[in-house]
Amino acid sequence: MVLDDLGSSLRDSLGELSGQSRVTEADVKDIVKEIQRSLLQADVEVSLVMDLSDSIEERALEEEPPGGTSARDHVLSIVYEEMVDLVGDSTEIPLEGQTILLAGLQGSGKTTSAAKMAWWFSKKGLRPAVIQTDTFRPGAYDQAEEMAERAEVDFYGDPDADDPVQIARDGLDATSDADVHIVDTAGRHALEDDLIAEIEEIERAVDPDRNLLVLDAAIGQGAKDQARQFDDAIGIEGVVVTKLDGTAKGGGALTAVNETDSSIAFLGTGETVEDVERFEPSGFISRLLGMGDLKQLTERVERAMEETQEDDGDWDPEDMLKGEFTLKDMRRQMQAMNNMGPLDQVMDMIPGMGGGLMDELPDDAMDVTQDRMRSFEVIMDSMTDAELENPRAIGASQVERIARGSGTDADRVRELLEQHKMMSQTLKQFQGMGQGNMERMMKKMQNQGGGGGGGMGGLGPFGD
Repeated sequence: MVLDDLGSSLRDSLGELSGQSRVTEADVKDIVKEIQRSLLQADVEVSLVMDLSDSIEERALEEEPPGGTSARDHVLSIVYEEMVDLVGDSTEIPLEGQTILLAGLQGSGKTTSAAKMAWWFSKKGLRPAVIQTDTFRPGAYDQAEEMAERAEVDFYGDPDADDPVQIARDGLDATSDADVHIVDTAGRHALEDDLIAEIEEIERAVDPDRNLLVLDAAIGQGAKDQARQFDDAIGIEGVVVTKLDGTAKGGGALTAVNETDSSIAFLGTGETVEDVERFEPSGFISRLLGMGDLKQLTERVERAMEETQEDDGDWDPEDMLKGEFTLKDMRRQMQAMNNMGPLDQVMDMIPGMGGGLMDELPDDAMDVTQDRMRSFEVIMDSMTDAELENPRAIGASQVERIARGSGTDADRVRELLEQHKMMSQTLKQFQGMGQGNMERMMKKMQNQGGGGGGGMGGLGPFGD
């Protein structure tokens, strides 16, 4: 994730303060030096880095920790507050009718972002439409149409037309029933005069409510000039940062935000239309520092449950707390987890599970976990309904048959059955509980905080 090296190095530095009641000047300077190094490596502009590190150093040395607060927590709080201030507020995106113009260089992810944003608006109860005006890039129309179809939103484009301004006008007319119009413009490999002139004409034609600059998270110091020129041409109210699922540095996006005196609107975190988040500075920095992001996690859980129930209208998650927990229930739970997105992103949102814990895992740990989930699903597809409903009755001969049918081995089938047994036992602890008992159990699980078969036993197949 963006600035991930910063999060890792900060957690290491702050970890050295554990057990201390006060911080020394040397401690603070070491931490500030780590912040400077990591931000500069992430391509954040030097002046921003120095302002941030000076503020952290001054506050850490001058402010007294509140009573009962450890030195580590005090410094962590200061770093958190100053980092939130650095990234700024989220761009205001009201849930109402509006027109949004997307600008950016070719390859920045505008077309994908248009569909993602449209999908996001549709999940908020609005009717969005994507208007594709790019007549420069071969395949732009086809890509935009396909992405809009995946997002299940209205789309307009004209592959035979060569006037992007007229396409924009026609698109607004053709999609007049939509609440939100997202106008995707053409990019170039560099900031060329004809690109700027074309965007200016389109902006005059569509009269957008806000203009958003789309930036690849991998962009470096070039973001400053790019942001300034787009801002001079049409005015930039917000930035969409794309491709945060890779190893991008991301500092250039923060530089662009500062250069345009704007803010971040959306984050693109993957390849599918669902991989988009509204930027929330507090949650973003909280995840970066290994403190989780319960708001974003809750939104993903609710969305995943809705999508899982759409696929299987007979399933109610609360049923798992009433009767027997079957393999069918387990499969639905796994589907809900899949709908939440990549597991490494989900883990980052869980307090105590992301951050330092993730640092200790191998780089491919989450990929292995995804592979395990997929293999479990294949195994369950090779079972009969009776076996899925009553896995405890599966004997040795059935295990061998299921292994052959799924192309796996008997050990993996037994691993699935053991995982189901553990999850079933965990759920039984909740059956018949009143609200007070349930809250105590949840608190106990949170305090235990482990994976696998411990306090977080419900995570079952997603542990190692």
